[in-house]
Order: sequence, then C-alpha cells, then structure tokens
Amino acid sequence: MAPSGLKAVVGEKILNGVIKSVKKDGEWKVLIVDHMSMRILSSCCKMSDILAEGVTIVEDINKRREPISSLEAIYLISPVEKSVHALINDFKDTAFTYKAAHIFFTDTCPDGLFAEIGRSRVAKVVKTLKEINVAFLPYESQVFSVDDPTSLYSFYSLKPTVERDKMMENLAEQIATLCDTLKEYPAIRYRKGPEENARLADEVYQRLNAHKADNPSMGEGADKARSQLLIVDRGFDPISPILHELTFQAMAYDLLDIKQDIYNYKTTGIGDVKDREVLLDEDDELWVQLRHMHIADVTKKVTELLRNFCESKRMCTDNANIKDLSLMLKKMPQYQKELSNYSTHLHLAEACMKKFKASLDKLCEVEQDLAMGTNAEGEPLKDAMKSIVPVLLNNEIEAYDKIRIILLYIFHKKKGIGEENLAKLIQHANIQADSNIITNLQNLGCNIIEGRSAGVTLPERKTRTESTYQLSRWTPIIKDVMENAIEDKLDRKQWPFISDPAPINTTQTAVSARFGHWHKNKSPTEYRSGPRLIIFVIGGVSHSEMRSAYEVTRATDGKWEVLIGSSHILTPTSFLNDLKSLDQVPNPDC
Repeated sequence: MAPSGLKAVVGEKILNGVIKSVKKDGEWKVLIVDHMSMRILSSCCKMSDILAEGVTIVEDINKRREPISSLEAIYLISPVEKSVHALINDFKDTAFTYKAAHIFFTDTCPDGLFAEIGRSRVAKVVKTLKEINVAFLPYESQVFSVDDPTSLYSFYSLKPTVERDKMMENLAEQIATLCDTLKEYPAIRYRKGPEENARLADEVYQRLNAHKADNPSMGEGADKARSQLLIVDRGFDPISPILHELTFQAMAYDLLDIKQDIYNYKTTGIGDVKDREVLLDEDDELWVQLRHMHIADVTKKVTELLRNFCESKRMCTDNANIKDLSLMLKKMPQYQKELSNYSTHLHLAEACMKKFKASLDKLCEVEQDLAMGTNAEGEPLKDAMKSIVPVLLNNEIEAYDKIRIILLYIFHKKKGIGEENLAKLIQHANIQADSNIITNLQNLGCNIIEGRSAGVTLPERKTRTESTYQLSRWTPIIKDVMENAIEDKLDRKQWPFISDPAPINTTQTAVSARFGHWHKNKSPTEYRSGPRLIIFVIGGVSHSEMRSAYEVTRATDGKWEVLIGSSHILTPTSFLNDLKSLDQVPNPDC
C-alpha cells in the first residue's frame, strides 16, 4: 500500500531532498544513520526504494564499520553530540573512512557542534551540508510522535529537572519541523490553565517564525490561513488513556503483548506449530481497514472479506473451510501472502476476544458507567461505590485494572474524594504497592484528593446522539475539541491564540489572484490545499484519540485534515507506569 498523508510527505522529502539530491549516475553511495534518523527512515521509506537510488548499504553511525574509502557517504543524522562526534571520527585518521561526506541534519545544528565540524578534517571532504527539518516520526498517515517516552516525567515529575528548559526548546523545534515539512504556518492555540501549555506554545511560535523567515512559502495557499496548531496537556483528559477500548487497534495494544508494533503468535493448523511475527502498520491494507472498527465487527468483516477474496478466485467457501485457513493454503499456495494476512487478523481478533470474555465484559460496563456518569439506558449513576466494590474485592482482577476503576470512580466524583475514602479503596483492592500511581495524577492537575487541588474540572461534554455499542459509549474529550476547532466554535478564553490569527478570507477570488498557480509544480503528496488542524498532546496520546483524528477528518469529507501527535503513543499500562515513575529519581542510563 502506498504511504499516504504524513508518511508520504516525509518519505518524499527524504528520497528527493536527501538521497536523489546527491545521486550521480553510475556512482554508489553509503547511507549512514543514527537511532532517530533510522526510526524516521524506516517509518516512511522502504529499503528497496533507497537501494534503487544508488545506495549500496545503510549503516549505523554508532557501530563499528568497515572503511569504504572508494565511496562517498550520505550522513542522515540528528544534530546531537554523539552523532556529530562519530562523524568527525570517521575522518580523523590519515585514511578516511569514506571518500567524501554529504551531511544532512534532521533539524537545526547547534552553533557549537557546527564549529567543531568546521575545525575538524571533515571540513575538507564535505560536499553537502543541509538541515532537512524532519525531527519527528510519522507514526501513521495522521499521527506523529517525537519519540520521547520519558516526556511525562520531564514535564510532571516533582523533582525539578534542570533539563526541563532544554527539553521544552527541543520539543518546540521538533513541532516546528513538522509544520515546516507540511508547509503549514498555523495559528497556535493552547489550553489555558497549565503553564507548560502556554510556555510550549510560545516556544513553538518563536521557532515557527524562524522557519517562516527561512522558508517564506510556508502557509501559502487558498485555505491555509485557517490551519491551527493546538497544544493540550495530558491532564485535560485523564479518562481516555485508562478506559478499556473495544476498537481493534486500541484493544490489541492494551491486552496483547505488542512491542514496537510487532505481534508474535503461534500458527496452528495441519503439521508444525510455527512462530509468526507480524508488523502492524499502514503497509497492511487490511489493518488500515480494520484498526478503528469495534471488535464485534472485526471478525465479521475479516470473514466477509476472506469469503469475497476466495469467491473472486473461484474457491469453494463453506463455513468450515473459512475456519481452517491452513487447508486453503494447501489448495492455493499461490495466494499464501493474502491468506496468511487474513489469518493474522482473525488470530489477533480472537486473541482480543479471548481476553475480553475471560474477565473484561463486566469490567467494561462499570468503566463506561463511571466515565459517562450514566448507565447504558442513559439514567444517572446513583450509587457508584456499589458498582466498584465487587471489582475491587475480586482477586482474579489484576492490580492495574483495579487502579483504572478507582481512578474512573475518582474522576466521576469531579472534585476528588476524601483521603480516608481513598485509603479504604486502596486497602479493599489490595494495591498498596502501586497506590502512588493514583496520587501522582495530581501532578497533571487532576482532582484526586478533595480540597487539595486547583479545582480544575473536566470540560462540559457535547451531547452525541449517534448509536454506539453499550460498552463503547465514551468519546475522547479531544474529539469535541477537534470538531469545535474546525467549526470555529472553540472558546477563545479557554483556548487563547498566541498571536491573533490572520483574518479568514472567505472570498475565493482575492485569494486565488494572490496564490494563483502556487501548486502547479508540486507533487500530489505535497500539495494539499485544505486547512489542517494539528494537535500536540503533552505527555502521550492514546489510541482512541488517534482514532478521533481520522473520524473527524472523514466527517469533513476531506475538507480538513486532522493530525494528532505527542511525545509517544500510550497504552493504559504504559500510562500507569509513566505515572508511577513521577515521584521516583530517574535512572540516568535509561
């Protein structure tokens, strides 16, 4: 599947702006990357595309490499000390590791490091030195990450970190490179209240202006003046990251052991049991089609798609046959790739359902009632305590699931609960070892213990009438915000602008006279004339919030594109682990 959205834009920028820009017919080159640039590269380019452009080998700058003094090297690296020193080392001996260097930094190189390169012998062999302004990971077509899982600690730990200012500046630069890559110059808004939102928004504003000065065409185009960037803190919606979600992607990442988007499982069927490893990403069209569907619809959908596929290939498809894909594979080895793909997703859905049926169906009902404040019939919840006690006393339910329930109960109470009450809940649930997770949420500005907080309450919700599954009634709060921002209904007091937005010009003629042919020579991936809404969540984004970006985009018929991103992608477990670490001293080696 061809990459789309963010991945396509970044992939094109790297292939055209870096690799093709130094390509010479008949000459091979070596591509040297570091940890961050390798992650960016592998998220949006195929190795075959890179090799097709005259690259003979891709190597890690921090590993020992054989010198290839007959070839020139392309260095795609982040401008950090470790990578720059490794680059300088490649050329410090009499025999250079490579014939010449084409250096591309992912973002702005600090003056100190730049001067070091100038003083070193690299200066003699540098043929190219550019900054490409891609300091983020395109995680999905509408989701980005700045790849910093320690971010929640940096922002919200009680131990004052010396690094906080530096981290804030780096983060602002990373967000600015995203806007630069998308050729957007958005109006910047932030959620009023937490000071980190305003500070980050201000830093991003300054850096965006610097990018705009270097690249004046940023933000040009008929509708681009309406684009906005919103900065939100994690404490704005602490409910979405802890609920059990029943849509396919969120559920799989919550319940199954998926690391770095890789799902491992054992295939069963005739003959040997094999270990399979599958990458869940947008190259898999079936995954893209299924990931935001409710689990109840996934198995039906896969079976239906499989049946259609078999019928189109003139295969017999009775129900028993569908169940046993290994038999089909024996009959039709030529379709192994397609059939094993269907088999993977059936397996993934079954694994989710198995976990759900084992312990979660009752739990989900309690969670939804607490989050919504009403039961499935829409009647207000009268005695929330009555519904949570059986869960807390149940020894078969895991500690983290009990903590999720206690937190939802506290949020349901709006202003927090008394200290004694909390102590009783912790005792009932027998989760003393992890109880700091609950109190640490106060660092994010959430009301946990009555009378101890700033009294921030969760925002009023939009009423939604569309029908949903009973166990999926909750809508992430950010979805309300996305819809309001697009309809220009977002409260300007609660979501102030850093500087007044440009007046929105609705008369088409004047605009087109000014930017008449600005996209004539652009490739289709670069040229997107509609406005974008970009949302950055400080401290991690959940899968249900990612899903909201796609749903809201679809609802505008593609007039708007909503992108959402954060320091990293959260699962409920990783979010609780992040919270647990807030009052601990960080390990300098991590």
